[in-house]
Amino acid sequence: MAGSTGKTYIRQRRAVSISFENLSPRPAILQVIPSLNIGGAERTTIDMARAIIAAGGRAVVASSGGRLLNELIAAGGEHVDMDVHSKNPIIMALNVERLTRLAEREKIDLIHARSRAPAWSALAAAHRLGLPFVTTYHSKVHEAPRLKVFYNSVMTRGDAVIANSSYTAERIGRVHAPDPARLFVVPRGVDTDYLDEAAVEPERMAALRLRWNILDDGRAIFLLPARISRWKGQKLAIQAAADLLSSGVTGFRLLLVGDAQGRNAFVKEVQDMIGDPDLARHVALVGHCDDMAAAYALSDVVLSPSIEAEPFGRVAVEAQSMRRPVIVSDAGGQRETVLTPEMTGGIENATGLAVEPNDAKALAAAMKAVLELTPEARRGMGERGRANALAHYSVGAMTGATLDVYARLIARSRDKRSAAKHGGAKRGG
Repeated sequence: MAGSTGKTYIRQRRAVSISFENLSPRPAILQVIPSLNIGGAERTTIDMARAIIAAGGRAVVASSGGRLLNELIAAGGEHVDMDVHSKNPIIMALNVERLTRLAEREKIDLIHARSRAPAWSALAAAHRLGLPFVTTYHSKVHEAPRLKVFYNSVMTRGDAVIANSSYTAERIGRVHAPDPARLFVVPRGVDTDYLDEAAVEPERMAALRLRWNILDDGRAIFLLPARISRWKGQKLAIQAAADLLSSGVTGFRLLLVGDAQGRNAFVKEVQDMIGDPDLARHVALVGHCDDMAAAYALSDVVLSPSIEAEPFGRVAVEAQSMRRPVIVSDAGGQRETVLTPEMTGGIENATGLAVEPNDAKALAAAMKAVLELTPEARRGMGERGRANALAHYSVGAMTGATLDVYARLIARSRDKRSAAKHGGAKRGG
């Protein structure tokens, strides 16, 4: 399938029903990721572990652990604690040995790396053992400086290179120019069963209101869920909120939800911005949330105003799955996931709005436009978003497409090794 710019090297993997029943013995897949803390790559690792097990395989993960470790174990996955997050050259070299021994001991059939530092070690281990090597490019594709481009190039050295959006794939092709036959687009999937407004009990929403001190006073709630980071646009959203207030629009609240992850200086900047008493009545920094489905359900509109292009933009898809209109930056992977009036021929067919990145006034105008929609129009936008998420961005679609890549590579690898073994036996005879 061609990407959004018409380049033909991008091949979209479709959702398929995959079983490893025809592969005997059952395959063992090793995923390598720095940690299992909250994040898109980490969540995808857990989703893939479940899918591997459901397809009849073994799911092994090497990481330094984290919040999602218990979830992996509960799903039937296996974990090996390893400092694969380290960029220290000595530790990376040692990790080659550790991953090689791990793959030999656990009879691993395929290694899948999801980050650059561990990918270098995983690539060397896979080459030593003659195993298929898969990468997923979750992050930004940098074009400079040269040293960084080389460091990132490990993510394009797999037998299959998975990009999480057509935008990412196009940038990979432009910067790294891998063999087009190895490059696939598999959009990140979200759990559309968990992220379903109908599945959220009122008590969960009430608990969040109490925790965050949010009165049910009729004001619309804008939700910005993202780690507290400069490029995620929290300060931009606060400025947009201030612009709305200065123009006389007061019927809203803005909730900033997410982890600081050690960015204390930036958190202080955000807190200082909302220090004004008038603004503080409308804007709140509420911290980490363990029940994001309830947080989305509590909201009326979801914002993802990243000031730089998102490689994919999971928030926009999660919000649509929860039947919430979205306002996103008009850049990167979010251009692909949100159906805007410009794409659909009018707001009556849209799932959200896209605005110029890093433009507070444009964001404020979009927020005002969604507030001015009738309740029926906002509900319609949300329902179309739900349909969009179910059709294109479910976990099932993502895992099915990735399992298809695994199955093909494993079958080819086993056939090759079998042929080499029999060939050697004939020569010996």
